[in-house]
Amino acid sequence: MIMTAEKMLHIPVMCSEVMDNLGLARGKVIVDATIGTAGHSLGIVEKIMPGGRLIGIDRDKESLAVAAERLEAFSKSCEFVHGNFCNIDTILKNLGINGVDGIIFDLGISSFQLDNPERGFSFQAEGPLDMRLDRNSYISAYDLINNLNEHEISHLLWLFGQERWHNRIARSLVQERQKHPIVTTAQLSDIVVRSVPAAYRHYRIHPATRTFQAVRIAVNRELEALELALEKAVALLNKKARICVISFHSLEDRIVKLNFRKAASAGMLSVVTPKPLVPGESEVRQNSASRSAKFRAAQRK
Repeated sequence: MIMTAEKMLHIPVMCSEVMDNLGLARGKVIVDATIGTAGHSLGIVEKIMPGGRLIGIDRDKESLAVAAERLEAFSKSCEFVHGNFCNIDTILKNLGINGVDGIIFDLGISSFQLDNPERGFSFQAEGPLDMRLDRNSYISAYDLINNLNEHEISHLLWLFGQERWHNRIARSLVQERQKHPIVTTAQLSDIVVRSVPAAYRHYRIHPATRTFQAVRIAVNRELEALELALEKAVALLNKKARICVISFHSLEDRIVKLNFRKAASAGMLSVVTPKPLVPGESEVRQNSASRSAKFRAAQRK
């Protein structure tokens, strides 16, 4: 599928908060651990040049290619790495970098990915049941939905999506796949909608939202990767360097909060945001995708 320029240009969430809290200045080395299509990095490079260095990491090769194109004017000062941010220590070591001056994690899935039906992230358009951030990964949403047993699916939907109707949805999925495999996002969405009580089918939030979130998190092992990445990232920060994280649901935010608190107790970090920052009303009006975002920052001692 050919994406239009407009769809490529994912609107970065809480960009001003990133710029204000990342401690940007000329000559600094900054890691954008989820560079995506370079929404935040476009602003970052302008503040760290001349003399700065940007390392952009992403699991999605397609997004990474867009980021490299958008940052072409700064290409001599940028490194683009296809990889999982849980390997941030190895990635930086391979680049000969022992410490950095700032790290930003934007944990949201981008519109560049959501708007491409072929990626299978969204129930808004029919596509293959995929949901892999890295298309080289072996396990897809199809594999989980068609192979896990009813108890495993139910547990997954509750653990990663806090889906109230997890038992009913899991039962319906197993019954349906006995007739034929569940292969598309439309099939999955339709089964979920039919599984929840009629009174819950017309809420502001689509009934399949939590199921799609839970399956995506499980496919990409997102929470495990985040926990490991944060632990490694703190150790890579130079003195007074900042780490900033934008999360989009309570599970992610809890991991960030607890990791920052643990590092602070160990004398490694000072928490800059005791309570998470949230987008202002104007940003939410302009970009509805920002409405659930929470921003936390900490500084290396």
